[in-house]
Amino acid sequence: MVRLGFVIGFVAVIGILLSGVAAWRAHDQELAIDRIALSRAIDVHASLVQERLIQRELLARVASGLFRSPSATQANMLHPLRASIYAFKTDFVLAAWVARLESGEFPQARDALAAAGFPNLRIRSFDDASRDLSSLDKPIDVIMDVEPQNAQTSAFPGRSLDQHPILGPMFARAIQTRTSVVSDPLNLMEGDGPIGLVIATPVFQENSETAAGFITFSYKLAPLMLTNDELSLFSVVLKDPRNPALELVADDDGNVTSRPGPMADTVQRVFRTVAFGGKDWTLGYYPKTNATHRAQKLAAVVAAIGLALTSIICGLFGYVAYNNLRLSREIQVRIGFERRLTAVIDELNHRVKNILAVIQSIVTRTLRHGSDIEVARELLIGRIHAMSNVVSLLSESQWQGVKMRGLFEARAIPHVDRIAIHGPDITVSARAAQSLSLLFFELASHSDEGLSLVGKHPHIVVNWEVEGEGEEALFRFRWEEFNTSAATRREDSDFGIILLDRVAPEALGGISKRYFTDVSYVYELAAPMDTVVDLTERDRTMQISTPLKPGA
Repeated sequence: MVRLGFVIGFVAVIGILLSGVAAWRAHDQELAIDRIALSRAIDVHASLVQERLIQRELLARVASGLFRSPSATQANMLHPLRASIYAFKTDFVLAAWVARLESGEFPQARDALAAAGFPNLRIRSFDDASRDLSSLDKPIDVIMDVEPQNAQTSAFPGRSLDQHPILGPMFARAIQTRTSVVSDPLNLMEGDGPIGLVIATPVFQENSETAAGFITFSYKLAPLMLTNDELSLFSVVLKDPRNPALELVADDDGNVTSRPGPMADTVQRVFRTVAFGGKDWTLGYYPKTNATHRAQKLAAVVAAIGLALTSIICGLFGYVAYNNLRLSREIQVRIGFERRLTAVIDELNHRVKNILAVIQSIVTRTLRHGSDIEVARELLIGRIHAMSNVVSLLSESQWQGVKMRGLFEARAIPHVDRIAIHGPDITVSARAAQSLSLLFFELASHSDEGLSLVGKHPHIVVNWEVEGEGEEALFRFRWEEFNTSAATRREDSDFGIILLDRVAPEALGGISKRYFTDVSYVYELAAPMDTVVDLTERDRTMQISTPLKPGA
């Protein structure tokens, strides 16, 4: 029998090793293939974006090169170019001739605007505010012609752009470099218009170093980034040059918005740099599918097949051993198994009833009469999720307790990225873990509206410690939310108040209190370590989970 057992063990070890090697190879190959495909697709996309940007920059240079001895005060400078620019590319939002006017040229410019039929003849600021022209001692940049001309764009001529916070410095840089220059992202047309870029090319008079003006083209940002390909392997964002911590992202309708970049370093991003208007722009690519998960699934399938084959072979040998077991040992093992099974079923029934009672209480309190159904739905999902998370953690530990830090996982506690945790890594009992998990969820779910004190979300600090030793040991817990007050923090729900003030303290045999300080909201809980750890419950669980021995 010992020899047969040795043979079965040897075959099992070899089969497991071969299955592991095959799964590892399949995982690496699948991951490498996905990464190569993604990298090639990103390189192709970045090349297409660069080509598109070069075409737009070339259009600006060609348009500026078609000018011959431009007169700054003319209001129809784009008329000879209209056919050319539309034949080249037509996806610009607005083309404009921006003239550099001296103070003595203002009357002539107004006459030119009137002759061209533009409605507003005043030389004014970029926001249509009046401007003191008598005190000017240097040229200003004034819009003298636009394309296309419609009811909205006809109001732009006459506006001076040298004081514009983005376009003004762009024009100065274009004169200094004598080449095309692109602006930072800004709202086109009006303040609430689509986000885009403006490229400006200076136009110089013949045989002169003085700039007569600028040809400008405005483009929406989404088409430049080529963001609307639904079949691509990735989504595209643009790092905001004004703030490296922000990203510009386009939705399915082509509307570009700004959002914070990912905080976690685990987010897989690929960056590519393209050049446009004398600046480098960084494109970020987010894979739409998780290649690591796909590779892990494939490896799991390969490993399962290998282990299945190993199990079949070992089963054949085990069948021989099984037929040679003595009848008395089989009877003893079966009797012991039935006893253990009865104990496990009784314990399981007890714990299931407790969990169902807690869930019933959560549902009843959350969906009470008169509550907002949307808020109640979100709270109910969160509370049940918190219960599910702690049950999963208890199942992983065979119901022998949960580490305190394990209760602060992002999958169960909202806004966990704002929580700073300090305390010894103690293991709490199953009953205490369920109460604490719901307690942490209730505290975290009401900490998302405190914005009034310093203009930031609350920063949460969690501390716990154990005072004393032996039977006198005391568990102390403190939750403190900074940058919040009674006026800004979301009011606790009825269920939350009952949980914070009565259910959680009574379940742990302790006391609690909650209050506001000048800059924070504080919740404190104190309970004996005997109820937090519950060694009796742990001993009973360990006894049930002990492997069965023959003759038990």
